[in-house]
Amino acid sequence: MSSSPDKHSGFFGFDLKHLKGDLFGGITAGVVALPLALAFGLQSGLGPEAGLYGAIFISFFAALFGGTNTQISGPTAPMTAVSMIVIAGIVTANDGDIDQALPAILMVFLLAGLIQISFGWLRVGQYIRYVPYPVVSGFMSGIGVIILVTQALPLMGYYPKEDIAYVQEYKSEAEEVILVKILQEEAAENILVLENFDETIKRAQKISDKTIDQGAVVLAAENASGVIGALRMTGRAIQQIILQDFFIGLITITIIYTFKRITRAIPSTLVALLTVTIGTYFIIGEGNYRTIGTIPSGFPALYWTMFTNVNFGQVLPYLMTALSLAILGSIDSLLTSIVADNMTKTKHQPNQELVGQGIGNTIAAMFGGIPGAGATIRTVVNIKSGGRTKLSGMIAGLLLLFILLALGPLASKIPAAVLAGILVTVGIGVMDYKGLRKIHQLPLTEVIVMLTVLIMTVTVGLIEAVVVGIVLSCVLFMKHLSDVVEQRTPPAAPLKEFVHEMPWLDEGDLITEYENRVFVKHLDGPLFFGFSSRFQEIIAALPEMEVFIIRMDRVPYIDQSGLFSLEDAIMNLQSRGIQVVFTDVHGQPRDLLEKLNLIPDLVGQEFCFDNFDQCSNWLKVYLKNP
Repeated sequence: MSSSPDKHSGFFGFDLKHLKGDLFGGITAGVVALPLALAFGLQSGLGPEAGLYGAIFISFFAALFGGTNTQISGPTAPMTAVSMIVIAGIVTANDGDIDQALPAILMVFLLAGLIQISFGWLRVGQYIRYVPYPVVSGFMSGIGVIILVTQALPLMGYYPKEDIAYVQEYKSEAEEVILVKILQEEAAENILVLENFDETIKRAQKISDKTIDQGAVVLAAENASGVIGALRMTGRAIQQIILQDFFIGLITITIIYTFKRITRAIPSTLVALLTVTIGTYFIIGEGNYRTIGTIPSGFPALYWTMFTNVNFGQVLPYLMTALSLAILGSIDSLLTSIVADNMTKTKHQPNQELVGQGIGNTIAAMFGGIPGAGATIRTVVNIKSGGRTKLSGMIAGLLLLFILLALGPLASKIPAAVLAGILVTVGIGVMDYKGLRKIHQLPLTEVIVMLTVLIMTVTVGLIEAVVVGIVLSCVLFMKHLSDVVEQRTPPAAPLKEFVHEMPWLDEGDLITEYENRVFVKHLDGPLFFGFSSRFQEIIAALPEMEVFIIRMDRVPYIDQSGLFSLEDAIMNLQSRGIQVVFTDVHGQPRDLLEKLNLIPDLVGQEFCFDNFDQCSNWLKVYLKNP
């Protein structure tokens, strides 16, 4: 295995001997990233340019400061799905005015980046790998379902906010919402008088039909958002389907899957993007189809308003969402880093990678980009195309910047249905088919976790799904571990009954010598909270004896619950005049027992033996006179 990133020669972990491979790898990865960046930006609600800005800055700075040489970063499906929640919520709170909501949105994204940086500084990276696979599997499949369902509407050319009949249904509700705001404003100004609503009436009369219509659009969009909203609108979408958009999206999907069978040397997504866009432009004609919208030309501007005009009251409710973005981005990136390690036979630095990803997301937010993470497909493409150092990721970012500066106006001609088609293939691809295919072969507990996370991701929320999945995995794991320890740990038994419980090899000679005067307890596995109650039950059921031996040879770990259970058991035995001895206490259990003074205050050092042979010699003396 080659050295880790910090031991590479050259500036910031790359050297020019890989320049040719890095150049080709970076360009290829950048080309693959272009259509995905535009699609994720459009899906997020901030527009395709936000996805492109995110891809540019995250790719460049995450590569420069990160800990994985070949990582290509940018907007990803999971990060975009969470970003959609932030954007939709804050835009709704600002009456649908995205310009007014933008400072708060970008501040949440910036906080997520800063949290990632702190994760790296706190050395959290090495713990990310402990997230259970069923949680990751259920989450990724849930993300796939979300993308597929939410993209079904634009694939059919249906946009709820533009459905006049649908929006009109919310007009009266919009009037109520506006009136409530007027009353709240008057209450805050101390001018609300229940006996006299003259001021309220005056303000209400100033409300224009345009304001009411805007409010109705916001409410309609909110009701149609997310998976449940999209399913609710499917019937209307089918009735009002625009066949032109549907066929554009369908052709895009077909090309993506068909071209992969011809060659993988050229990204099929890019082929579909260029082919369908050019064909639509010349066959249907400019102005006769829906485009992705205008992409601003020139270098992205720094959004100073996110610092000067931000409403922290709107940001505070999304602090947990920022944390979830940081955690999700960290998991996503480090999983990709592991893939890169396996392909390049190198070893990434997880904490440095989190710092790099955090810096990339922080800078991207300051320029109006959506957050991202290490992207597996783009990283694999980079490696297979020759990328070997951080320079490849930086080149990918620079290529996207060049495309923005030189080809921005042309990118504005891309049909919206093309990006919807691309996202459908992303949704299909992001699902964990490996886990789903083997669902009938997996342990029931893992299936429960995976399906719980999948269903909650789709119906409740991404944050709640991951939290519940991790907690459920821990509980089920502890139950399983407790059962295993219980099965491997037979009840305490007198020496003469060892024939029934498979004695350890060094105990057989004592069977006939001491009979019921000595009891031995074999502890096989960790003594933790999942086993502590069972351990106490065993001790409470013991008959009279003279010596109770606790064998700790195979106990690698004791937690606080296990320690206190052990303490209670020893005190119980000693109160009955039974001598308690330990054998082979070592490592963490020994350190903890001594730290909390169970040794020597409760069990003296003279009753703690390094091995069972020493204990046997002591027994011969101690029990010499029965």
